[in-house]
Amino acid sequence: MTPPAAASAAAIRTDDPTTDPAAATAAAADSPAPAPTGLPGNGDDDPDERTAAATPAASVPPAARFTRPGGMFSSLRVRNYRYYFAGQVVSNTGTWMQRIAQDWLVLSLTGSPFAVGITTAMQFLPMLLLGLFGGVLADRMPKRRLLICTQGAMGLLAAGLAVLTIGGVVTPYYVYVFALLLGLVTVVDNPTRQAFVSEMVGPKDLANAVSLNAANFQTARLVGPAVAGLLIAAVGSGWAFAVNALSFAAVIGGLLAMRQSELRPIEPIARQKGQLREGLRYVKERPELLWPMVLAGFIGTFGFNFPTLLSGFAYDTFKVGAGQYGLLNTAMAVGSLAGALLAARRGVPRLRRLVAAALAFGMLEVVAAFAPGYWTFAVLLTLIGVFGLSFNTSVNATLQLATDPEMRGRVMGLLVLVFTGGTPIGAPVVGWVTASYGPRLGLLACGAVSALAAVTVGLVLARSADLRVRVDLHPGRGGRVVAFVPRTTAPARSELAAAC
Repeated sequence: MTPPAAASAAAIRTDDPTTDPAAATAAAADSPAPAPTGLPGNGDDDPDERTAAATPAASVPPAARFTRPGGMFSSLRVRNYRYYFAGQVVSNTGTWMQRIAQDWLVLSLTGSPFAVGITTAMQFLPMLLLGLFGGVLADRMPKRRLLICTQGAMGLLAAGLAVLTIGGVVTPYYVYVFALLLGLVTVVDNPTRQAFVSEMVGPKDLANAVSLNAANFQTARLVGPAVAGLLIAAVGSGWAFAVNALSFAAVIGGLLAMRQSELRPIEPIARQKGQLREGLRYVKERPELLWPMVLAGFIGTFGFNFPTLLSGFAYDTFKVGAGQYGLLNTAMAVGSLAGALLAARRGVPRLRRLVAAALAFGMLEVVAAFAPGYWTFAVLLTLIGVFGLSFNTSVNATLQLATDPEMRGRVMGLLVLVFTGGTPIGAPVVGWVTASYGPRLGLLACGAVSALAAVTVGLVLARSADLRVRVDLHPGRGGRVVAFVPRTTAPARSELAAAC
C-alpha cells in the first residue's frame, strides 16, 4: 500500500500525464477522444471532468494530490460540484432556519433553556454512540445514492414537524423525538457528504471544495437565522420547518442532475465483519491521521462551546440585550466565512498549518476571556472565527487526502465523531464551569485546553517526523525566521516530515 503521507511526491510522479510529456502522449493515444460538452470557458469542458470516467478514483493512490492552488473558486469549474454547491446554498439556509425555529419552539412551549439543551443533546447523541457505523455504511454503499436517501429523509422529518406545529398539536416530546431521528439520519449523512466531495472534484480541487463547502455553510449561518426570525414573527415556527422541508428538494435535484460519467466513484466495499475495527486500526497506525484526529477531538469537545459561552458573556459579563447577543454570533460567523474563503485560496494543507491554526484559535480564546469591553470581545470573536474555520477545513482536507479511497468513509465518520460527538460531553462541563465561576473563566479554560492540545500534538508530530525547529534571525531573501528541518535523513520518517 502506498503510504498516505507521500503527498509531496505528487509533483514528480512519472506516471502522471500532467507532469510527464511522454505519458501524456501515450495516454492521449490509448484513450478515445471525449466528445466536447458545454461551451468553451464555462467549466463544462474541464479536461479533468471529461477523463474522470476513464480514471477510477480507486486506482489513484493517496499520493496523487494537486501541487498548487487553482484559485479561490477553482472547484466550481466542475459541473457536478456546481450543482451540489447550489443545492447546498438553499438547503443550508433552510437548516439554519430550522435550528433557530426549533430552539424558539421548545423555549416557547416550556419556558426552559434546559429543555433547549435537551433538544440539542438528543440531536447530537446518535453521533456520539453510532458515528463510526455511519462511516462504515458510507464505505459500503454508493455515496450519491445514499445521499439522496438521507437528504430525502431529512426533508420528510422537517415536513412532519411542520405539520404538527402548524396543526397546533406539537409538544416538547414530539420535538425531542424528531431531533433524535434527525440525529440518526445525520450519523449516515455527514460522513457520506464529506467523502462524496472527492468523488465530485477529485484530489486536485479537494481542499478548495472543502473550504467552499465551509463558506457555503457560514453564509447560510448569516442568512438563515435572519430569515427564520422574520418568518417566525410573521407566521410562526411551523412555516420555518416547512420552508426547510422544501429546501431539500434543491440538494436532491442537484444530485439527480449530476453526470454520473464525470464522477469519480469509489467501489463500495463488500460487507464483512471487522470493518469498524479495521478503520480504527487504519487511523491508529498512521500518525498523519491519528494526531490531527486527536487534536480535532480536543478542539471540538472544549474549544467550540460558543452557545453556552456567548450567552453568558452577553447577559452576565457585558449585560447587553438580545440584539447585541445576536451581533456576537454574527461577528463570529463573519470571521468563519472569511476563514473559509482564505482557506480556499491555499494549496495543499500541511500539518504544521493545521496545528498553527489550532494554537492561534486557543490563544485568541484565552485573550478574549480578558476582553475589557463588548466591542473588543466582538472583534476577537471575528478572529477566533477565522482561525477556527481554518482549522476545520485543514483537518478535513488533510485527512481526506491522506486516506485511501476505500477507507475514506470510515475515517470521516471518525472525524465527525470526535469533533461533534464530544459536544454532549464538553457542553455540560463548560456549562458547569461557566455557571459556577463565570463565562470569563469558562472561555479561558476552553482556550487553554485547545492551545495545550495544539502544542502537544505539534511536538508529537515533530518528534515522529524527526523534525526540529530552526530559528534564523537573518534568513536572507526567501528564507524563514522559524522553520522545521529534519534531524536526520531516515527514509522511514521522511514522508511524515513531508506532510508536516
